[in-house]
Amino acid sequence: MNEELDYAEMLEIPVETVSVNRKERRRREQPDLQEQLVQEVNEKMETGGDPAYAESTPIARTDRIAGQKQKTARRVIIGEFVAVCALCAAIFLTNIFMADSAINTFVRGLFHGNSETVKSDTRAYSDFKLSPIVSDSVDADITVSSTGVLSFVERCSVYSPCDGKLVSVNGNAQSGYTVEIQHSDSFSTIVSGLDTVYSAQGEKIYSNVPLGFSDGEGEVRVMLYSDGNLLSCLSVNENTLAWS
Repeated sequence: MNEELDYAEMLEIPVETVSVNRKERRRREQPDLQEQLVQEVNEKMETGGDPAYAESTPIARTDRIAGQKQKTARRVIIGEFVAVCALCAAIFLTNIFMADSAINTFVRGLFHGNSETVKSDTRAYSDFKLSPIVSDSVDADITVSSTGVLSFVERCSVYSPCDGKLVSVNGNAQSGYTVEIQHSDSFSTIVSGLDTVYSAQGEKIYSNVPLGFSDGEGEVRVMLYSDGNLLSCLSVNENTLAWS
């Protein structure tokens, strides 16, 4: 527009007489890119020319997975069978060569119970050899009553006449302790007048280990029983006990 006016002035043409016609430029209609892209994709899917848009088909894996599960289960069963066979072989071999092994003891305990609890001791009192109830170095005056009660007054350690198990402890330090020793199912010993007891209830007692102690101020009494009856068939010779 400015160029046309400048040209009119150069030719000395009045500017008012000059008419300027503006030619509007038509904008070229451009298609929507999104619609164009969608159209191209649809055309490719219809023609099937692009492998990226080919229709996918499901892959059948059911048979393969089932087969793998069956193989795994079969391997587990075979492993368990091998382990059981190895255990049986170990028990068989140890039963032959190591009868007292831990595994045999455990298996016997499962099927037969604890042998220590069910085993009975049928020994009679006469099957036991009596031991001194005081040390040989102690000059104790041990007497035997007509009913078979052994008694003495001496400051010394006191021993059990036979090996056994301490089944009860009664009394106290002021009045004295009374203990019972079980030697077998039918044979037992009761000792009273102890000032000290060296073992606890349930422990093993040995005839060569002191059972307790007497301070010599009270009388110690030892009584032997068979099936609950006091035994009177005892003799004492220089602190040595024997069956008479």
